[in-house]
Amino acid sequence: MQTSEKGVLAIIGAGGMGLACARRVGYGRRIVLGDFSDAVRKEALTILKNEGHDVLEYMVNIADYESVQSFAHNAARAGRLEAVVHTAGVSPVTSGPRRLYEIDLLGTAHVIDAFHEVLVPGASMVCIGSIANHHPQPMSLELKRHLATAPRDQLLQHPELNLDAPASESHTAYSISKHGNLLRVRQMARPYGLKGSRINLISPGIIATPMGNQELEGPSHDLMMGLIDQSAMRRLGTPDDIANTVAFLTSRDSSYITGTDILVDGGTVPGQGWHLS
Repeated sequence: MQTSEKGVLAIIGAGGMGLACARRVGYGRRIVLGDFSDAVRKEALTILKNEGHDVLEYMVNIADYESVQSFAHNAARAGRLEAVVHTAGVSPVTSGPRRLYEIDLLGTAHVIDAFHEVLVPGASMVCIGSIANHHPQPMSLELKRHLATAPRDQLLQHPELNLDAPASESHTAYSISKHGNLLRVRQMARPYGLKGSRINLISPGIIATPMGNQELEGPSHDLMMGLIDQSAMRRLGTPDDIANTVAFLTSRDSSYITGTDILVDGGTVPGQGWHLS
């Protein structure tokens, strides 16, 4: 079968943020959706097809490298793979340390490695991180080096990563995982560049997605509302705020930007300022 030369956008994570990115970046492209949840995947497929998009969908478990690799190859076979957006992840409100490390840390490494194999020159990958990148847990230089450079099959094997920690340590695991994503993106910028492609990270603030709303309704409600109140824009972010930044990072206008992190938080981190003291 001859491969179509239609441009392809691959989306990992078909929820609120992934759906917004598909709508914003997918015009004129074939959209290949991946998500672990059949319900989320099918709902996004129906919405996008009803809006006239050309869409394929596959189940993907980002904790399993073979599953991610299969998804990446399916996306590459769908046409010219021009853009990849990785939004999948879990929250410390609903997941314990082990699952956070397996999904948010190792899962992102799986996505980065699998798509490195198949991206074409000129392509762009965008990973979605968190403002937790900007308030990382104290960690040794050795752990930072490990998070950036360890082979994926050894990534979770470090004495400072306690996969069996109690649920009370979930926010610590989340922060380490998200900072690990940033370190990994920076480290992989050159390997991606040698293939003529780019990789970047976006660190969203508090975004009105199902996951973000779940966190707002949980034990972190007061903290998160305080962050919003201290922010420059004093509002929740929307999935479209993130999708607009993804559109820039996957366009030719950002052709000299790679290996970096763009903070899209309505001024939440700057708004804290001296409040940290």
